[in-house]
Amino acid sequence: MKNETLTPPPTGTPNPKARNRETTAAGKVGDWQRLLAPLVANADDLKHLEIPRTQLAAMVSQAADLKKQQAAQRAAKQEASKQLQETITEGVRLANLLRQAVKQHYGIRAEKLAEFGMQPFRGRKPAPAPTTPSVPPPTVEVAGTPTAPASR
Repeated sequence: MKNETLTPPPTGTPNPKARNRETTAAGKVGDWQRLLAPLVANADDLKHLEIPRTQLAAMVSQAADLKKQQAAQRAAKQEASKQLQETITEGVRLANLLRQAVKQHYGIRAEKLAEFGMQPFRGRKPAPAPTTPSVPPPTVEVAGTPTAPASR
């Protein structure tokens, strides 16, 4: 096999296949703008394309306005998210303070705490008494034969 290298197209000429491969909104709008420039320059030759060209120019303008709105709303969303996080932090602190105040008022053992969604202190469960496994009494060996334990 021959070692072949593909040479890219000259930088001054756009790749016609790559023009339609734009996938992002910014890329598509940029593609429209690049298309509009030669359409405007050759408007005398392309009079029959005047209406769609002006429609595309309006869409470019509308897309730019929407992009500005989107950026403003993103900033507002970030600010609202920041304020929400601060509010939640303060709310958690205040709720904890109120829970402690209710416990202080009623006492930690009061069943009334259940009404506030808190568990009253009911003491610890007693630990089970340790049981020792029953071990049979030792047997006495007499001349190599085991015998039963002596009765008392």
